[in-house]
This record gives sequence, structure tokens and C-alpha cells, in this order.
Amino acid sequence: MTARHTSWVDVDPGSDFPIQNLPYGVFRRGSGPPSVGAAIGDLVLDLAELHRAGKFTDTPVAGGNVFDRDALNDFMGMGRPAWSAVRRRIHELLGADCAELRDDAALKAKALVLQDDVGMLLPARIGDYTDFYSSIEHAMNMGKMFRDPDNALLPNWRHLPVGYNGRASSIVVSGTGIRRPHGQTKGDDAEAPTFGPSRLLDIELEMGFFTGPGNALGEPIPVDRAAEHIFGMVLVNDWSARDIQKWEYVPLGPFLGKSFGTSISPWVVTLDALEPFRCTPPPQGPRPLPYLRASEDWAYDIGLEVALQTASMPEPATVSRTNFKGMYWTVVQQLAHQTVNGTNVRPGDLYASGTVSGPTEDSCGSLLELTWRGTRPIRLPGGEERKFLEDGDSVILRGACRGDGYRVGFGEVRGIVLPAA
Repeated sequence: MTARHTSWVDVDPGSDFPIQNLPYGVFRRGSGPPSVGAAIGDLVLDLAELHRAGKFTDTPVAGGNVFDRDALNDFMGMGRPAWSAVRRRIHELLGADCAELRDDAALKAKALVLQDDVGMLLPARIGDYTDFYSSIEHAMNMGKMFRDPDNALLPNWRHLPVGYNGRASSIVVSGTGIRRPHGQTKGDDAEAPTFGPSRLLDIELEMGFFTGPGNALGEPIPVDRAAEHIFGMVLVNDWSARDIQKWEYVPLGPFLGKSFGTSISPWVVTLDALEPFRCTPPPQGPRPLPYLRASEDWAYDIGLEVALQTASMPEPATVSRTNFKGMYWTVVQQLAHQTVNGTNVRPGDLYASGTVSGPTEDSCGSLLELTWRGTRPIRLPGGEERKFLEDGDSVILRGACRGDGYRVGFGEVRGIVLPAA
């Protein structure tokens, strides 16, 4: 599937969802039942309807309608041969020279619906959620701000993908409001902590991947087999209460400062769609231990941006631009490390990259870094300033790979800050 491939569906050249993409999601028409769909232009292709019409009879999903579901888990669990076969079949049906669906007016009316006319749901039932810490620029910034500027990285950071297991229960789909959390905080000069709403509410620009077929308990996933277990990727906003986090994180790491909300984009972009944008990751030194040494390059050239819109702004303003290709630890290294102790993963588990930050002041993935702990407020159009998020602020994350005359995008993940309960 290259830039030369076109569809009989009219797709705007600037769309995130050309025929080269075909991401998967779960949607609902009005109060009807959920269904699995694929995005093409500004439309959703209802895969459950296509299955009922017999359009997947020569694929691994022919035996049962895995698209007549409220989540992608069953399809995710079938593995890469099934994923690739289904994607090829969808591409065939939507191809410019294929009349099979194009000229079937009745099926086309049932199977194609405007994205604006549906509600998007979480793409998977997320059993487990891991958040990594894989950007060296982000880790350096955090170390400089909170530890020792001359020794910003902890001794283990260059040897393993640092991460923690978060809460899957508070992961929400784009468009869901995020309520300002309560918690304990303690000022540097205070004698005791106090309880109340977070005053330093922040975001983290991340990418995440969903796993497909898992592994048996006690059997690690080798780094060179890890991609076989990765279904696709989404945008992630891991909301963070920095004041709660600062007081609680020693000695066991993130807890209430992170677990109140994580937002993800509704469309899952497959590794097949991202294949043309694989690239060489940054050099790693010292050389990782053998179980983390991949024989192929698994970085991805995905341009990312953060936009902020206050309640008084007519439209969002971009406050940061960066790229996922700069991540020090890759997705296959993350999954290999997650399972090297024998832990088992399952279809629909989510693994987030950690904050994606670049080398410049305007390429950071959090307000904490962009404002350098609030010492450099962001000035927005209209004159407003922000150090951290205020009630009514909306944050919009976007991401896309740019090909020759097309783009493979993720849509957006959007959330608005609601007042504390």
C-alpha cells in the first residue's frame, strides 16, 4: 500500500485517514449496539455489516463475526496473519478499481456512515496498563529540575526501560472530561501536608500500543518477536497532578497523582500502516543487555503536537511540537522488558511510552517542562498565560506520519478540565 493507491471514497488530501491508514475503532450509531469499524476519510466503514454480507469469507475471521463487538479484543487476539489479511481485504474493497462495494448501493448505505454521526468508544477492554519513561530528554529535564542537574539520570535509566503499572479503570476515550483530582500536597517549607484539589494539573504527551496475542505466564516475549504481539498504536494523554505526585512518589513511584485519568484516541493505527515510517532510533550507550538488543530498527517517525484552548479562546493554540522517533527505548524493547520476568500480557493491554519530549524548549511534552516548573509561563493568543492547567482548559494532542502526498494520522485525543468535585 503506497502513495499511488487511491480509493473510490472521496478523501481530503489532508485527512489523517486515507486508504494507506485504515485504523480500527469501536463506534455506536445513536443508541444502537457498538460495532468495530475502520476509518476512511471522514467516514466509518462498519466491518460487522461487511462480515454479515459475506465480505470476509476468504480471511481468518470468516468463522465468526469478531466485528460485532463492543471492543477489539477478540480481533486483537487473532494475531498478525489475521490482522494483515483483514487489512488487505478492506483495502481491496475500498480500492479505486474495485466495484464490489462501490456499486452495491444497499450495502454501501448500511456499511458507511459519517464519523460526525457516530459516538466513538474505547477501542478495547483494557485489562492492564503500563506507563514507561522512555524519552531521554524528558528524563533529563525531570532530573535537572528535581534532583541533580549534573547527574540528571538515575543509574538504571540507560540500562532498562523504566516503567510502572498504572490503573486501567480510569482510561477514557477522547472527549471525556477530566475532573481535577483531590489529594495530599506539601509545600517545601510546610511542616505538614494539606488536603485539597491539585493546583499543578498537567498533561503528558505520549504514544501507546495495544497488545494482541499474549504469552503464557513464565514465558518472556523475545525482543525480535515482540512486534508479532503489537496490534497498533494510539495517542495518549496521561494527566498528571504534579503537586500530589511530588509529595507521594517516594519511595514507590506514581500513584494518586497519575491514576485519576488517562485519555486515549479512539482510532488504533496498525503497525502495518506505520511500516513505511519505521526508522533508526537514537544510539544507545552503554549497549543494552542481550535480551534488549533488537536486530531491526523499531523507531517510528510520528510528528506530534500539543494544543491548548482556554475557555475564552475561539480556537486551540499549538504550544509544543515534537517527534516520536527520538524515544530512547523502542516499543519492542518495552514489551520485551515488561515480560522478561515472565509476566503475561493479554489482548487489549495498553503500554504507554512516557512523555515524549524533544531537545528544544518548544518540543517538550508536558507543561512542567514547557514552563520549567512554572518559571516561564506560556503566553497564549489573546494575552492569557498558563503555568499549569485551569478549570475549563482543553488540551488537544495530535499525531501523524507524513508520506509522499498522504499522511497516516491518529486523529486527536481531547480532554477538558472539569472543576474538582
